[in-house]
Amino acid sequence: MTLHQTIQRILLLGTRLELLPPAPQPQPPPRLAPLVESIAADHRACDARAVHFGHRYRSGFWAIYLLSAIAVLCAIVPLALGWDDHGHALHPFAGVWAAAEVGVIAIVSAIYWIGDRRDWQGEWLKERTTAELAWYLPLVAPLVDFEHPSLQRNWYARVFDPAQSLHTTDEVAAICSRNEALARTSTAHAWQDPAFIASYAHWTIDILEAQRRYHHGVALKQHALQHRVHAMNTWLFALTALGALLHLLLHTLWLTLVTTFFPALGASLHGALAQSEAYRLAASSERLVRDLQTTIDRIRAALEQSTVPAGSDAAAIKRSIEDAIALILEEHQDWQMLVRPHHLPLA
Repeated sequence: MTLHQTIQRILLLGTRLELLPPAPQPQPPPRLAPLVESIAADHRACDARAVHFGHRYRSGFWAIYLLSAIAVLCAIVPLALGWDDHGHALHPFAGVWAAAEVGVIAIVSAIYWIGDRRDWQGEWLKERTTAELAWYLPLVAPLVDFEHPSLQRNWYARVFDPAQSLHTTDEVAAICSRNEALARTSTAHAWQDPAFIASYAHWTIDILEAQRRYHHGVALKQHALQHRVHAMNTWLFALTALGALLHLLLHTLWLTLVTTFFPALGASLHGALAQSEAYRLAASSERLVRDLQTTIDRIRAALEQSTVPAGSDAAAIKRSIEDAIALILEEHQDWQMLVRPHHLPLA
């Protein structure tokens, strides 16, 4: 478990998330199984890199925010303990807290420098885009017209509007090129095969259902994080206000610690939550859950309109699946626009 996952698990202690049960494993049509297997290795490699850099980036900004609060704590503790007094028996050890503060600041600086230099966020976004698009390539393949040669290597760009296709992803285009011949063979005359059309539609529904349940969990978790952090900040603000009032009656440096560290901790938690875009992620995931359900219902309706899907009925199923993939591409674009402005230096 990575740092940001550990922190979030601690923040959510005692919270019960009513997650939906896992969706059944989607089973592709038999004729697409070789294509799925061929692309799987590329997808796994991209996904592993995306997970690696995603953990680095998110752990990085959580660490920067929380360590900044700890640096404040290190600065104020010697005063609260009275070690700054030359007459105190432990005054020689006051420098330990100063050294700890410098060490924490050095760690924060190192995280910032390494994360910015190695572009953790940029690599995460790039690899996540490639992994997502590679994952859906077998689903897109039956929508591509392989009978007519095209100069465009990227299958997305051959099916969707360029604004949706993210066709500037060179690695995805390379994966498409490597699998072009296999895809052409696997999808030849597929839309004249009723069994394939039904299997393809059910496979699409299962994939969309898995995504719907995933985003349902994301929305629940982000809402829970918001609620918990806001509750903690309320308590920290209240204790800070109480400490400030007591300071009028009691002159103790321990109250200075309360009125200094608690606001710093609250600001750190709020900053990390803001940089993670918890509110907007929850809202976009909730919207996607509704949109995916609508899309699933549309595919099912198109599938049920005819017992022998052919001709116009097959075209209706094809259009509904195209709309489903277009929705996924649009949401991925929105996610990119949501996350990209939040560079690690902002922390």
